Amino acid sequence: MPYARASDGIRLHYEVLGRAGAPAVLMIQGLGADKHGWDMQRVVLATKYRVIALDNRGAGRSDKPFGHYTLEQMADDAIAVLDEVGVERAHVVGASMGGAISQIVGLKYPERVNSLTLACTACRNHPWRRELLHGWATTATEQGMGAMAREAARWVIGPRSFRRLLPAFGWLGPLAMGRTAHAFVAQVKAILDVDESVSEQLEQVDIPTLVLVGNQDILTPRGDSEEIADRMPNAELVVISGAAHGFMVEHASTFNKVLLEFLGRVTAMQRAAAATPAAKAS
Repeated sequence: MPYARASDGIRLHYEVLGRAGAPAVLMIQGLGADKHGWDMQRVVLATKYRVIALDNRGAGRSDKPFGHYTLEQMADDAIAVLDEVGVERAHVVGASMGGAISQIVGLKYPERVNSLTLACTACRNHPWRRELLHGWATTATEQGMGAMAREAARWVIGPRSFRRLLPAFGWLGPLAMGRTAHAFVAQVKAILDVDESVSEQLEQVDIPTLVLVGNQDILTPRGDSEEIADRMPNAELVVISGAAHGFMVEHASTFNKVLLEFLGRVTAMQRAAAATPAAKAS
């Protein structure tokens, strides 16, 4: 079972699918989630790309240390996984908290990133969302992860799909029943403690970026994605109709279609640029 080591010695589990010589895609999941949150994307992407999905510290098979976590630390963890796999540059795809981590990766390690896909995420926390996350952390600590899952479910799954998809969300995101409360709470605190000056620095990130959101997302509403797209000079916004926060499962076919089109377009442009005489001369 493959692991990378973070700078502080924490073991980070990851899995690789696809051809070794294909362009790399690094996938970073959200609060409480592990690599299985991307199961409906990884196999599809692996037909054209080398797909690397990691478990953030505090989730999945990665270590779950007690103590303080930061999103910057988790961005460093993502780069440690790329280093372990031997990938110099990758398309980075992040969802929710993973999208916030991906923004930091783009700011801190732009030379390692071919493109960014920021799905169902935000660049700052509104007071109401801070209060909501505090409540989830309190419920997880005092009543357990099962109670927290029931509390969070309606924020993640769209109203039309709630009854149909709720059983499948047992392994996705904050609804994952097998997560340890202390690690979940540490991830929540990492989100709440993030330096929100990151939002003001996004104008420096001139990486091709897809900002993706569902129009029924009530946890990270469309306005959050519009703010990110407005701040980033090379970003495009796509809104998926009828989709909520968990749209990589709930609307997987549409999500995959949009993502594959974007990755294909960026990869083709970058290959064409690398093939020009000027690029070869440099």
